[in-house]
Amino acid sequence: MSGFRLMAVHAHPDDEASKGAGTMARYAKEGHEVMVVTLTGGERGDILNPSLDTAGVHDRIAEVRREEMARAAAILGVQHRWLGFMDSGLPEGDPLPPLPDDAFARVPLDVATEALVKVVRDFRPHVMITYDENGGYPHPDHIMCHQVSMAAFKTAGDETKYPDAGEPWEPSKIYYVHGFLRDRMQSFHDDFLARGLESPYTTWLQNWKPRQGDIMGRVTTQITCGEFFPVRDEALRAHATQVDPNGPFFVVPLEMQQRLWPTEEFELAHTRVKTAIPETDLFAGLTPETKPHPKERNH
Repeated sequence: MSGFRLMAVHAHPDDEASKGAGTMARYAKEGHEVMVVTLTGGERGDILNPSLDTAGVHDRIAEVRREEMARAAAILGVQHRWLGFMDSGLPEGDPLPPLPDDAFARVPLDVATEALVKVVRDFRPHVMITYDENGGYPHPDHIMCHQVSMAAFKTAGDETKYPDAGEPWEPSKIYYVHGFLRDRMQSFHDDFLARGLESPYTTWLQNWKPRQGDIMGRVTTQITCGEFFPVRDEALRAHATQVDPNGPFFVVPLEMQQRLWPTEEFELAHTRVKTAIPETDLFAGLTPETKPHPKERNH
């Protein structure tokens, strides 16, 4: 297949469908190779769809989430790899309880990094996507995902690091994906009110307490992908245990989203090629000569 290669690194199955899915679907449709790497199995996640909150689903949640991820990847048109670590769960309480001994967030950084480096060196992405230093939200697996992704980006091209993890490969760019934007929600809120409708975001906006400051001020790159929002939503619905079909993800009509905010937002965290900000393409600055195409792979 021609084109560049994009790798999105996510903490749990379903994260890929709610963070940058339209962008991945667009690039896959355009002929680029796209891979999602899921670091954990999501085994300790809650069941958020009331119709599936049953003993039978709970008893086989790890298997169910693998099946859901396979369906979502097929819908998006992307390749998929599991890294195989155990979901840490989201600790609650004051003080917070300790994480389980087998939790991903307790794995030594060097161990988790080597596992991801192996996949990077095999797939050879030109561009990587991950979360920012806050994890997008403060789930321990999301914060660990950021740390592992950045470490793998830094070391995958270093032949002195992880010599048993394959032939070195140096990705050219790495981005943070930013999905929860106050400006985006404000635009939907204003449109609801302008049409004389009740806004589902009134209370949410009134109680807004940004953890990370002005996220839009950090955005460097907006990818137009509104036509792929239906694919994004289909992939999200494939994670049926994690998505309430009557929940907030689907409260804004697709027409409104495509009209008011047809983009997905990213922050260029590091680049090894020259590019001009703002960008409208994650592959901006890359050329066919940036990296040679790898040898044919057997998967």
